[in-house]
Amino acid sequence: MTDAELLAAYKQCALSEAQLDHRTHVKLGFLLLQAHSFDEALASLGETLPVINARLGKPEGPLEGYNETTTHAFLQLIRVTMDAYTELMPAANADAFCEAHPQLMSKHALRLFYSPERRQHPDAKIRFVEPDLAPLPVSNSVPPAPH
Repeated sequence: MTDAELLAAYKQCALSEAQLDHRTHVKLGFLLLQAHSFDEALASLGETLPVINARLGKPEGPLEGYNETTTHAFLQLIRVTMDAYTELMPAANADAFCEAHPQLMSKHALRLFYSPERRQHPDAKIRFVEPDLAPLPVSNSVPPAPH
């Protein structure tokens, strides 16, 4: 699937469950951040992913479904990676970005920053919660998180 096809399927909430894996989430983050500010990309994901999940019949619960903290934190890692490596390792497309940055390909990457209890807290599902193990990396492209 090309980047344009992925974005079209995302905007139409037409991604299948098989297509909606961790790599696809990273690719979407990369593509949205190429075209939009951090806040706009985050808002898009926060509006669209729950609709896709509902369309797929994915349960929404304390440990399942959309999580604002997970989405914000991963999007921040993607943005910081883009800022740090654009000149050194420019990515021609979302697949190239994923191949160049295997550190983002594990859905467990946030364990460096968050305990499971912190990310699974009910507050973390509905608003961004700061990490409890280590601070997230920052860049000038990521605005301070609301408190």
